[in-house]
Amino acid sequence: MPRGDLSRQMSLGLRAGEWVIVRSQAEILATLDAQARLDGLPFQPEMFTLCGHRMRVYKAAHKTCDSSVHRTGGRRMYDTVHLEGGRCDGHAHDGCQADCVFFWKEAWLKRANDDQPPPVVAAGANCTVERVLQAARVDDPPDNPTYVCQTTAIYDASDDLSTWDIRQYLADVTSGNHSIWHMFKLLTRAGYAALLQRGVGYRLLLQFYNKFQQLRGGEPFPIMVGKIEPGQRTPTEILDLQPGELVEVKSAEEISATITADGFNRGMRYDPEMLKYSGHRYRVQQRVNKLIDEKSGKMVSMKSPCIQLDNVFCRAEFTPGRLGCPRASNTYWREIWLRRVADDSPARSK
Repeated sequence: MPRGDLSRQMSLGLRAGEWVIVRSQAEILATLDAQARLDGLPFQPEMFTLCGHRMRVYKAAHKTCDSSVHRTGGRRMYDTVHLEGGRCDGHAHDGCQADCVFFWKEAWLKRANDDQPPPVVAAGANCTVERVLQAARVDDPPDNPTYVCQTTAIYDASDDLSTWDIRQYLADVTSGNHSIWHMFKLLTRAGYAALLQRGVGYRLLLQFYNKFQQLRGGEPFPIMVGKIEPGQRTPTEILDLQPGELVEVKSAEEISATITADGFNRGMRYDPEMLKYSGHRYRVQQRVNKLIDEKSGKMVSMKSPCIQLDNVFCRAEFTPGRLGCPRASNTYWREIWLRRVADDSPARSK
């Protein structure tokens, strides 16, 4: 969706690390349209609890990724940030456990040290708390509602963004999201990946990269091919992990023996972004029993155990079209990809 006049007038140009105060409920409601949105982005009921809070900008959300039915890859956003600790608890969406990071329009915030913040520009729709609650779901049919949240609406709240648009990578640096060195490494690796995809000298190039990384103590190239043959059922392991337990992520070699060639284990995909966590230890954050499907908006119940780990999320370092994405989406783990570790073992998290 194009950047609206209201957002332009209330733009703050926030950078990562700045402190802000979430505006009051009345101020935020004044900016919303009849669908409880601003520039296509819904304001979720779960966000009301943060009104008046002083929070720090985690990343400028000048871009994001589209995991909806459209699958368009990278998307451009305007006047939007992510705040530290600002994740959804799902209480207004039937207990969804996706634990998604909130998107905050700058019109819903003001700088913490600004005695004269930009005045609120009213959308004129007279949106109410009740309307925000109603907009969170469509009861059609009543026993199988379609849920609406920022994640399901991300396509409507953003514009197309080409992987080759170099302005996004400059914004990654100027916004304070990433250092120049970090973005240089990501783009260099992306270029190497493009070279590998051409197929000429693939094995030699891959071996050279991995050997170089081994010598400097770096990570191997994020490529892993599953070993489960087509038509065979992928294995499972029941650990009955509980929140707070310490686990270690298994090696890439161990995990590859549990997934298909396209990376799936019983319907769950092992993403290349997860490779960097192999060999490191984390606390179990929660067992995920249900979450909203980004494509359909329907609530999905987990048929096999699904685990979330503390501070383990997509860092957008490998996937084309998502490089440098600040969204920090949670990753989901099968128990067979983890091993329980005694609590007296030394932590080696990353």
